[in-house]
Amino acid sequence: MSSAGVIWRTAACEIDLSGMPLIAAVVNATPDSFSDDAGERGAEAAARVRERLEAGADLIEVGGESNVSNRPAVAAAEEIERVMPVVEAAVAAGAIVSIDTYKPEVATEALRAGAAIVNDISGFADPAMAEVCASSGAGVVLMHTSTPPKQVR
Repeated sequence: MSSAGVIWRTAACEIDLSGMPLIAAVVNATPDSFSDDAGERGAEAAARVRERLEAGADLIEVGGESNVSNRPAVAAAEEIERVMPVVEAAVAAGAIVSIDTYKPEVATEALRAGAAIVNDISGFADPAMAEVCASSGAGVVLMHTSTPPKQVR
C-alpha cells in the first residue's frame, strides 16, 4: 500500500481515509424516527448538528424518510422540505454532509446546498440517481436491498 494514503474526492470536499476511522453522526428530519431528534428543524436542527460535531463527528448524515419498510413513503417535495434546513445548517457549520435518500430530486437539492455524499439505500434502483451523482461529482454510498424502494401512494 502506498504511503500517500487514501483520499475520497467529491466535488464538495476531499476526505482523508488513510488515518483513524471517521465518525458519521445521523440527524433525522423524520417525525417517525427512532432517535431523539425526530423531526427537528431550524434552530433545533442546527443545534443538534453543532452538538454532534462538538462530540467528535466527522460528517453529518441527514435523512428525511424512515428506511423502515413498513413506514409510509414520503413524497420528494415533503422530504426536501424536511431535510433542507438540516443540510443547510450542517453545511453552514462546516460539516461534511451526506444525504440519505433514494430520490434523485432530494439528492439534487441537497447537493446544490453543499452536501458531498449521497447514501442511496436502493443501490441506484432509479437510474436518474446515478446520473445525479455522476454529474454532480458526489461521493456515493450504495446499499443493497432485495426490497424495492417505497412508492408514494
